[in-house]
Amino acid sequence: MKFSTKLRRTGVAALAVASLAGFTGTAHAQVDVPLVESGSSLLYPLFNLWVAGYTADHPSADITTTSSGSGAGIAQAIKGLVNIGASDAYLSNTLVKNNPTMLSIPLAISAQAVNYNLPGVTSLNLSGPILAGIYTGKITQWNDPAIAAANPGVNLPAHAIIPVHRLDGSGDTFIFSQFLAFSTPSWAQTLHFGTTVSWPAVTGELGGNGNSGVLAAVKANPYSLGYIGVSYAAKAAAAGLGVAALQDKHGEYVQPTSDTVAAAAASVAASTPADERISMIFSPGVNAYPIVNYEYAIVDSNQQAPAVAEAIRAFLSWAITEGNDPSYLSQVHFLPLPAAVQALSTTQINKIQ
Repeated sequence: MKFSTKLRRTGVAALAVASLAGFTGTAHAQVDVPLVESGSSLLYPLFNLWVAGYTADHPSADITTTSSGSGAGIAQAIKGLVNIGASDAYLSNTLVKNNPTMLSIPLAISAQAVNYNLPGVTSLNLSGPILAGIYTGKITQWNDPAIAAANPGVNLPAHAIIPVHRLDGSGDTFIFSQFLAFSTPSWAQTLHFGTTVSWPAVTGELGGNGNSGVLAAVKANPYSLGYIGVSYAAKAAAAGLGVAALQDKHGEYVQPTSDTVAAAAASVAASTPADERISMIFSPGVNAYPIVNYEYAIVDSNQQAPAVAEAIRAFLSWAITEGNDPSYLSQVHFLPLPAAVQALSTTQINKIQ
């Protein structure tokens, strides 16, 4: 995974972090109110870095983080069981209609890799239709003609493919299944996308809880592949797993790098609506990696206590400003919000009362 640690700071295309004039929140307030975050396993490593940095600046802060999966994080935030639900997925139209005070607030930009354990193969191209074929059982062998056509000159083994998917409700499943739906009409018409998917029965398939569970399953099973958030890139590399190049909207195969993720985000940033619920999957940008997403905080704008609202605003405001510094984001291969999206997130954060 080739993410640069030095990010340019000018322009949306470079995903710059910019200071926001007129901010009315309490980014530096000293508020001694316990907060609980739970949800996305992709966002979990970054939240841990953020909490360490934030509490160093705000010694009275008390924030607990838990990796429970995006589906659980969303549900717990809606029920008021946690203050912040971390999610790779924005709230669906149905959830927004049924829970009108809930917000989907982007905090940073991330991506998802398709990692593989394929002995003797160090380079692999895959497309949405190929992956859809694998996860529906239509493509069962690594030397299938469709995979061979995408990988000329690669000696693909005549061995059964072991697809690995998430068992828990997952934002990773949400963005992966979006990629399959947006690139493969047959998937869109039958399986759709969501934090949970009715996975077709496939011989040899495996499941794992969280990104760590999928990574462990792929590591332990030669000839397997699975979708894993880029915050686990170092662990995937240490496990000897390959990273597939995925076919973008222009037919090119691209790796998840800081440049290709930035290209995807830049092509969508200007279209981000006020409520910030938008997909960056299979974006139209040139040289744009196709599985890129905003990482969301799911928060109720209507808090029961002013002090709790103030504490949430303070932490999230810090996360999208100081917390968007490369010193945090590069450790988990994330990119900062573009300035225009950072402004939208600030507006949403200020709604928390």
